[in-house]
Amino acid sequence: MGKLQRRLGDELILYVRQMAWLNAVPKPDVRSRRGKAAEIEPPRLSRLEDMRKRKIQLMMPPVQAPELIARLIEIGLTEGGGMAPAPLSWSTIAGWSQVTKIPLQPWEARLMRRLSVEYVAEGRRAENENCPPPWRSTQISEAERVAELDDLQKLLG
Repeated sequence: MGKLQRRLGDELILYVRQMAWLNAVPKPDVRSRRGKAAEIEPPRLSRLEDMRKRKIQLMMPPVQAPELIARLIEIGLTEGGGMAPAPLSWSTIAGWSQVTKIPLQPWEARLMRRLSVEYVAEGRRAENENCPPPWRSTQISEAERVAELDDLQKLLG
């Protein structure tokens, strides 16, 4: 893989990791008081749903090849595993290519698989409510600032 492909791959990995972090439903540590209480609480929202509810503007890392992200989403970010989502299999990627008649270069197929692996891994990490986002914009909106202050007030009482 050349330098350009590697740099593009790193950019896309950051993007899908951010997607996974946003789509994860954060859970408190099961050993904490809040974690034990969470067992009887209704299901929580994903970070993305929570941001939309609080009217926080969604910011994503810049990406130079959105068509590759679109392909990954069309193929499917993950596939069904035994107990949890699993990365895309090679046969799923090949099947998509065959059915859509969109040929993938070998490096593109490897990238699709790698992006799916990264998405699954970040999604699992992001279930921890203290997991920081893989990427953060340098611009903080007023709604985001107010939401952070509100969360801090709730925490401190």
